[in-house]
Amino acid sequence: MNVIAAVDRNWGIGKNGRLLVAIPEDQRLFRQETLGKTVIMGRKTLESLPGGKPLYGRNTIVLSRNPEYGIRGACCVSSVSEALAAVKGCKAEDVFVAGGEEIYRAFLPYCRTAHVTYIDYAYEADAYFPDLDRDQEWVLDVETEEATYFDICYSFRRYVRRSAGLRL
Repeated sequence: MNVIAAVDRNWGIGKNGRLLVAIPEDQRLFRQETLGKTVIMGRKTLESLPGGKPLYGRNTIVLSRNPEYGIRGACCVSSVSEALAAVKGCKAEDVFVAGGEEIYRAFLPYCRTAHVTYIDYAYEADAYFPDLDRDQEWVLDVETEEATYFDICYSFRRYVRRSAGLRL
């Protein structure tokens, strides 16, 4: 499985249920990487999307603590094990974990690749992604040259897990 996130200098990912910043090139990368694939996200992340609806052209799995939760166009589950069962027939490289914080932490042990947009700025955040630079299980594999969007400097990074990780 893959994880995909945009993080700031402190590995912050959001504040008050919203992304810290919207960078068009990051949004294009997200679309390019996930289109036609399976995306796992939490209920709050889904509800923060435009219209609170699943993303077009993706198989969306939504985790909610409420087993009665349902939304048209998505597979709704209430546990990590149910989500893993829902992706059992998928190729691992075609599954992307897309947030929020609790979902990232729950699924990171199952992921082999992390696609990270690293924003070289420290925002005020209340949700964080695990710092892969300090995690001995992960190694930075590829980093693009720094780009800018107005005055925001960012780069795209790919991290890979040193070991195989947990099996699906």
